[in-house]
Amino acid sequence: MEVIQNSFYRTRIADKLLRRELEGMGAVLIKGPKWCGKTTTAEQQANSIIYMDEPENVDLNIRTSEINPSQLLEGATPRLIDEWQIAPKLWDAVRYAVDRRKQDGQFILTGSSVPIEGKKKEKDKTLKHSGTGRIAQITMRPMSLWESGDSNGSVSLGNLFSGNMNIEGINTAGIEDISYFICRGGWPRATLQKKDVAIRRAFDYYDAIVNVDIHRVDDVERSTERTKLLMRSYARMQGAQVPLTTIRDDMKPNDNSSLDERTVFSYIEALKKLFVIEDMPAWNPNLRSKTAIRTSDTRYFVDPSIAVAALGVGPDALVSDLNTLGLLFETMCVRDLRIYAEALDGMVSHYRDKSGLECDAVVHLRDGSYGLIEIKLGGESLVAEGVRNLQKLEAKLDTSRMKKPSFMMVLTGTGRYAIRRNDGILEVPICCLKD
Repeated sequence: MEVIQNSFYRTRIADKLLRRELEGMGAVLIKGPKWCGKTTTAEQQANSIIYMDEPENVDLNIRTSEINPSQLLEGATPRLIDEWQIAPKLWDAVRYAVDRRKQDGQFILTGSSVPIEGKKKEKDKTLKHSGTGRIAQITMRPMSLWESGDSNGSVSLGNLFSGNMNIEGINTAGIEDISYFICRGGWPRATLQKKDVAIRRAFDYYDAIVNVDIHRVDDVERSTERTKLLMRSYARMQGAQVPLTTIRDDMKPNDNSSLDERTVFSYIEALKKLFVIEDMPAWNPNLRSKTAIRTSDTRYFVDPSIAVAALGVGPDALVSDLNTLGLLFETMCVRDLRIYAEALDGMVSHYRDKSGLECDAVVHLRDGSYGLIEIKLGGESLVAEGVRNLQKLEAKLDTSRMKKPSFMMVLTGTGRYAIRRNDGILEVPICCLKD
């Protein structure tokens, strides 16, 4: 099939990640939430495409995958196999083809299923091999503010890790803009639409999750109403390290049937499989003292607009409720930091110890370098609080056993300028940041 370039396509950080993986692996799986642009991104680098869920051919494609899956792999490379998971035998067929061809950049697969060795996809179908060493995996998320054109990108995270602290930038976004960015989310189509239409996209996404996707993800029948309760509870707990019991207790007054932790866990796991929930792991640094570190994950949606839809609010309501706005601002910043960190081959964690000292985000790279980031919506007192937290944590780190932080930053929403303070800590508005 001839590839048609999308004239409305915006360059994504995932483009670079996909190109990098294709240069060194036989196949690449792009996984992530629905509507985040996986197929469109893959189309830009594919030289032939088969859409497995194309309505007029879906039954034929599935039958062919059962009888002669290699036939579906024929075509100019890289060949995109879109929604591969509806025909699970294609996974092993791709792995086998990569082994036989002994060439990189052969296939791109897109879908929302995570392949696990030995995991049954249907009653009589099993993925026999994980694809390790043959199929690389990249996670794609909704757009960051830099990718959607809402950040001017005057401060580069990569430059900070390279030691360039001479930052400058001007932020023109106000609190109403930040509230809108949170409600719209990073859904590619929404970023091209007028505001009132764009905001509805997140509600459409939420409706699809609770009414359709939650029932299909693993063939387990689940309650739409209970899913709504869970997502609403999760929305209220963004950025918190809360146990399942707390979430259950928050849901229980509105849940008439029995509700235990195992049930709550099963719903959360289903939403993770759909890439709706993406919790953040804890960071465990070397400390000078024997301070006990909290190891619970921090609760986050993959995009703040999902929380907005679950709560049933809009931009004006958030501006009137600065506490909720601050929580969801943190979710948006974490989304962007994850995207930027992945471009640098890094990841994002959080820190919290028994004394209550915390750091909202620790961006760490594979070479052991890391940056400490506190997220504050804005205001002099909140920024000052973030600075104190960073300084306290820095004092606890045992730099004889680990590197010093490459940088310390307060990431803000409404700050006017990106600056380096006299104490060396950076103040950076989110609408000035990029990878």
